[in-house]
Amino acid sequence: MKGDNPITPAGYSAMKARYDHLLGTARPEIVEIVSWAAGNGDRSENGDYLYGRKKMREIDRELAHLARRMKSARVIDPADQPNRDRVFFGATVTLGDEDDREKVLTLVGNDEAEASEGRIGWGSPMARALRGAEVGDLRMVKGPTGLREWEVLKITYPERKGAAA
Repeated sequence: MKGDNPITPAGYSAMKARYDHLLGTARPEIVEIVSWAAGNGDRSENGDYLYGRKKMREIDRELAHLARRMKSARVIDPADQPNRDRVFFGATVTLGDEDDREKVLTLVGNDEAEASEGRIGWGSPMARALRGAEVGDLRMVKGPTGLREWEVLKITYPERKGAAA
């Protein structure tokens, strides 16, 4: 269903690039190897053929997954967010905990989340807790180490293209 999968324009572009690479480059290369290997006789003991078929199934599965995710994607540009005082999709949020440790997180689509780079999925417990928060709000989040309270210190969004700095 269209719109069930919010994603940033950059995230959608990366997903589309991966799909195009698999379909236009990786799969044809494997098809060529499988065709060549199939012409070499007994397929049951042909490692190139067996590996190629396995690799082609993996690529086809990933292509199907990407196609489903792109079909359900709803591209949302965080730069177009009119209310920049609250946490919504695409916000970069600076948080502080009771030990004065700061964490900077950007709320992105689940398909483009990469926690090690500070990008958390829109459906994650932290993102759900932060939705609608304003600077100064306290939010409790259950994580792997238990319940922790975070204070929203700063909220930013990317600037609109062509906007004066």
